[in-house]
Amino acid sequence: MVSFDNRRNNQSDRMLFLAIFAVIAASAIADPETQSYSYSPPAGSGSGSPFSIIGEGRITAVRVWESSYIRGFQFRYGFTWSSVSGTTSGQLQERELSGGEAIIQISGMYSHYVQSVVFVTSKGRHFEAGQPSGTSFNMYPSHKGAELVLISGTTHGGITSIAALWGRVDTSATHTEH
Repeated sequence: MVSFDNRRNNQSDRMLFLAIFAVIAASAIADPETQSYSYSPPAGSGSGSPFSIIGEGRITAVRVWESSYIRGFQFRYGFTWSSVSGTTSGQLQERELSGGEAIIQISGMYSHYVQSVVFVTSKGRHFEAGQPSGTSFNMYPSHKGAELVLISGTTHGGITSIAALWGRVDTSATHTEH
C-alpha cells in the first residue's frame, strides 16, 4: 500500500512538472519579441463580399478611392500593384512611401461603410482619406519592428469592414530599383 501511494505521488509530481513546463514553454512561445505576426480584427459592419490585399515584400504605395465613405483600396508591393478591392469610383487619393518607410498604424471611423482611414508611417507621416463620422477604430502591431503586411475585409458598393495583418517584412523581396 505504501508503494502504491509513492507511485501515485510520483505520477502527481510528474504531472505537475509537465504542467509547469507546458506553461513556461507556452509563455516563451507567446513572447511578443519572438512573434513575427499579429492581427487586428475587423472594424465595420462586415456586410458584403470578402477581400484581401496581399503581395510580396514591403508596401511602397497606397491608393484609396473615396466619396462620403471609402470605396476601394489598392496597394503597391515593390513595383507591383495589387488588384483593386472595392470599387474605383469616387476620388482617387494616392500616397507613395519613401525608401525604408512602412505603414505602422491604421485608424479611422465606420458606420455601415468605412467612412475614413488614416495610414500612419514609420516616418511619422499621415495619409488620410474619407469623411470622418461614426465609430472610431485603431489598428497597430502588437510587437516591435512589425509593419502592415496585408489588409482584408468586406466590400458592398464600398468598403464595409477592414482588418489588418502585421509582421516583419523581408525587405530583400522589395525591389528598390527599376
